[in-house]
Amino acid sequence: MILHPCFPQPTSTFLQQNFKNCGFYSFKNWVNKKLKHELRNCYSKIRAVETDPTRLENVPAEEGSRTWPSPLDEVPFWKREFPSWHNITTVGPTGIRKDSDLIHIVHVTAEMAPIAKVGGLGDVVTGLARSCVTRGHKVDVFMPFYECIDRGQIEELKLIDTYSSYYDERWIETRVYGGVVLGIHVVFVEPSNDFFTGESVYGGSYDEMEAYLFFSRACLEWLQVCGTEPDIIHVHEWQTGGLPLLYWDMYHYLSLKKPRIVLTIHNMEHYGECRQEQFSKCGLDGSVYATEEKAVDDRTIGHNPERLSLLKGGIVYSNAVVTVSPTYLKETLCSGWLAGTLIRHRDKYFGILNGIDTEIWNPATDAFLPAKFDAKKVEGKKQCKVYVQRGLGLDPEGDIDKVPLVVCITRLVAQKGLHLIMNAIAYVNLLGGQMVVLGTAPDARVGREFEALAHSHNQGSNIRILLMYRLFSEELSHMLYAASDIVLVPSVYEPCGLAQMIGMRYGAVPLVRKTGGLADTVFDMDDRLQPEMANGFVFEGIDEGSLNQAIDRAFSYYRQKPKEWRGLVKKVMGIDNSWNNTAGKYIDLYNSVRVGDQ
Repeated sequence: MILHPCFPQPTSTFLQQNFKNCGFYSFKNWVNKKLKHELRNCYSKIRAVETDPTRLENVPAEEGSRTWPSPLDEVPFWKREFPSWHNITTVGPTGIRKDSDLIHIVHVTAEMAPIAKVGGLGDVVTGLARSCVTRGHKVDVFMPFYECIDRGQIEELKLIDTYSSYYDERWIETRVYGGVVLGIHVVFVEPSNDFFTGESVYGGSYDEMEAYLFFSRACLEWLQVCGTEPDIIHVHEWQTGGLPLLYWDMYHYLSLKKPRIVLTIHNMEHYGECRQEQFSKCGLDGSVYATEEKAVDDRTIGHNPERLSLLKGGIVYSNAVVTVSPTYLKETLCSGWLAGTLIRHRDKYFGILNGIDTEIWNPATDAFLPAKFDAKKVEGKKQCKVYVQRGLGLDPEGDIDKVPLVVCITRLVAQKGLHLIMNAIAYVNLLGGQMVVLGTAPDARVGREFEALAHSHNQGSNIRILLMYRLFSEELSHMLYAASDIVLVPSVYEPCGLAQMIGMRYGAVPLVRKTGGLADTVFDMDDRLQPEMANGFVFEGIDEGSLNQAIDRAFSYYRQKPKEWRGLVKKVMGIDNSWNNTAGKYIDLYNSVRVGDQ
């Protein structure tokens, strides 16, 4: 992981080099001297705050002895030693009943948290799988064995076998490994060519489209080789959208008879555009699928050549199709290139709201937090806020209880409302609040824009922009959710969104744009029609003014109604966004399409 936040200029040689690597600062002598002076003043204030006994009250002994972080630390606070993931929890969410009619489910996915997580897809696969395991079902997750995966996060890892899978007129030797991640059995597929190599999940030097087509067939080939027929093969996103075609037009005729296919679309933005000759490399004739009824990409009709859409093919060939919130289902039926296909298959298209794993995301037991807390005893949240402020060099002026901390944890892509995030940074700073942005920027141009913002703001005491260039920092994200007063999700569109759910679990009040799953989970404090549902601040426009009004309302509520705000914090922490209900809806769907026992 490469994660270089920028604070006021550090003085140690080690940190100077570390900060040079992030490329946000010049190290001219006059700047160095000026910032050294400012940092000494800032650190003196931090030491003064440290003597305030109210900052340490209600902290258990083992946590009270924790070393407070500082921007001067050679090892940033989120990179300290923590328990490994499999020591945090290996059992599924609690409070879920065992089902009587048990089935075998195989997830085929490009991501899985925490070992290969880029976005919400990884969290959903892990959370849904763990919940189904807790209900008594047999669950396997099939995924590529990316070179970047930390094998230390996998328990009981071992080579199961070596077999061959077809690709581009030859059979590729493929190793299959087994292991356990957070209590889930995972099958790792590792071809002997260069597929899935590199330092990150996506963006390797290989052709990703061809790699995922190979992976889709390799999973079916392995099921055939080992003689396994699950009840459900659950595929996710465009990366595995070719599997339903391969299953029904090839492997169902060979040996696999029992499985039925469920496709979950987590984001309709990516269609899996594929050339016909690319698709043919998996062993099926790509030209056969270049029809409007099958898999032709509607955007390319009339072009030369016309292309295929793996996501469209997956919709047509799956037994059931799910998207991740009821509102996003409605939105996708009304707009987008796939709307016509979804309308034609409306009878098998469902909207099921995602959940969060409340064991992994649990502030009462979270091993990454400096202090634990829950809805009944929220004092530890204040300790987490101070801890993060100190570690990042955020130095609030005046009463800390009048300085709301806004956190935005996101991929820095257009969908997430980049112009609104940039506006929020400036506006929160103007209002005297604090804001931390933790993000990944897949696009180099966007990365440079946020690097410039970091250079402009990170020398002050209110704003920190932390950019990740390889792997997501789970440790820091947990700490930021726990520290935040407000979690900002200003998406232009959002199929479901997990940040607002996780934020509420950690006592952060959501401030969101009304779209997709955000509209299904966050209800405005000023909505007089359903005051009992009110749990955050909502705006509808995609302009900066609409966002600023919502920020104004949230800040006023925080500063002028502290008692009501504390009540709101407890309320959002008590909302059940777990997989308890959601997993049950998936099980019902599985049962509706699966083949009964013969």
